[in-house]
Amino acid sequence: MKLFTDAEYPADPYPGARPDHSFVHFDGAGHSLDTAPDGWRERQAVLAYGSNACPSKITWLREELGLQGPVVVVRARSVGLAAVWASGLRVRDGQRPTTLVAMPGVVEWHAVWFATPEQIEVLDVCEARGSRHHLSRLHTGTITLEDGTELDDVCAYVGATDVRFPLLVDGVPVRVAEVPQCEAVGLEGSPGTSHGIEITLL
Repeated sequence: MKLFTDAEYPADPYPGARPDHSFVHFDGAGHSLDTAPDGWRERQAVLAYGSNACPSKITWLREELGLQGPVVVVRARSVGLAAVWASGLRVRDGQRPTTLVAMPGVVEWHAVWFATPEQIEVLDVCEARGSRHHLSRLHTGTITLEDGTELDDVCAYVGATDVRFPLLVDGVPVRVAEVPQCEAVGLEGSPGTSHGIEITLL
């Protein structure tokens, strides 16, 4: 069943709009989770805490980087992790991107891609794996799907350089949930030195 079209969830301003429910993305639209390919739960879980949960961004990945196949995006609750504004700006459009940090006790709702190896290869290019970001297995916090399933093997693209480490304003990271892009782009502060997350590099 079709739930929405990309036009309902634009990519600008970053990190874009996203549904408050799970979906399977193909043909420029989101479809119900019962349309997901067989065995999707066996794919690699990748936490999408920024623009990769935006349907229009997923179509951009298809058009610009060759992403193929249905993308399974499941709404998930994170505890002990937070999406915050990064210290650097995006070269492409001057907007401020998000980055992931450890933040004990904080609860946020994000999304998890259940990605094929080929889809991860596309994300690697988009996220500049090995330079701007590291694809890493998370050992900090918990990720629980909206159906109550707690995941024990979740990866994420975490900051690998100071421009993707958190922006500290008065020494504190600024949560995306609390400050919109229109304000975040003008924030002044200093880059943090770490994301504070216990990880295993992949």
